[in-house]
Amino acid sequence: MELLINTSNAVDGTGGFADAMEATARSRLSKFADRLTRVELHFSDNSAQRDVGNDKRCAVEARPAGGNPITVTDEADTLDGAATGALSKMTTALERHIGKSTNRKGH
Repeated sequence: MELLINTSNAVDGTGGFADAMEATARSRLSKFADRLTRVELHFSDNSAQRDVGNDKRCAVEARPAGGNPITVTDEADTLDGAATGALSKMTTALERHIGKSTNRKGH
C-alpha cells in the first residue's frame, strides 16, 4: 500500500508531521493494507491559520485494488483530530465496502 501525505500552503507539513501522520494512517488501516493500492491524506486549514475552531480538515482517499476510490473527510480543531476522525470514517467505509464485495448472499 502506497501512502501519500499532501498539505495545503496554510499547513506546515514539516518537523515530523508527515511521518507521524503516515505512521497513524498505516496503523489504523493495517488490516486493509493488502487490499489497497494507494491511500492519500490531504490536510488543509480552512481559515488560513485564524483560530475559529473546527477549521482543520483531513480528506482521506483510499483506492481498493480493482475498485473505485473511496473518499471521506473530517474537520476538527487540530490536524491530529481531523486525521483521527477521517481515518475512523475510512475504516468504517472500508469494512462496509469489503464486506459487500466478499459476503454476498448465496455465494
